[in-house]
Amino acid sequence: MIDGKTVLAVIPARGGSKGVPRKNLRDLGGKPLLAWTIEAAKQSQYIDRLILSSDDAEIIALAQRLGCEIPFVRPAELARDDTPGIAPVLHAITAVPGYDYVVLLQPTSPLRSVDDIDGCIAKCVGGSHPVCVSITEVAENPYWMYTQNTDDRLVQLLKQEQVGARRQDLPEVYRLNGAVYVAHCECLAQWKSFVNEATAGFVMPQERSCDIDSEFDLFMADNLVQWVKHG
Repeated sequence: MIDGKTVLAVIPARGGSKGVPRKNLRDLGGKPLLAWTIEAAKQSQYIDRLILSSDDAEIIALAQRLGCEIPFVRPAELARDDTPGIAPVLHAITAVPGYDYVVLLQPTSPLRSVDDIDGCIAKCVGGSHPVCVSITEVAENPYWMYTQNTDDRLVQLLKQEQVGARRQDLPEVYRLNGAVYVAHCECLAQWKSFVNEATAGFVMPQERSCDIDSEFDLFMADNLVQWVKHG
């Protein structure tokens, strides 16, 4: 609870995954990918209830062993490849009603910390924002990006007066990193999206912003874990 408001956290983890088969059960730094998110969420001082949304018996069994609650089995129609990412969250706040805020924690962002989770929640609730999502500064600024025309000549993606401006002279640019999404439940039910004109951003460092969507992403995350572990 925070400022008298109750908080539900949802971890979506379906069984199917094409990019990385059985992704949520794969090993990262000596433990299943799913474990990273459950362990971080259980340390939160603001989350009142942590639940898993899954259609997969093996994932459900693992989550139970890790101390995560499973109040329902996700319906098959909400576990397809083409299911929108917001659908399991909307289903969860309907199946488990009575909370003021909901937090979406995707297992594909294993390196987020409890400080990232609680920081995003605090910014959302304490800043009176209906929605707050985690972001990170991009490594390649889009002001240095180009397309090509039919003659293969470069065309600036974003127009600027001075081509080749110094990095420090360019605007800071951020991307969603997929780690933490927080929203007032009523607003989310109405908007059916975490991102709109009312959304605030919570900045996370790049080293905690990996988003695992491929075997290469998993390889890089594992190497980063080993690097941090051994200093």
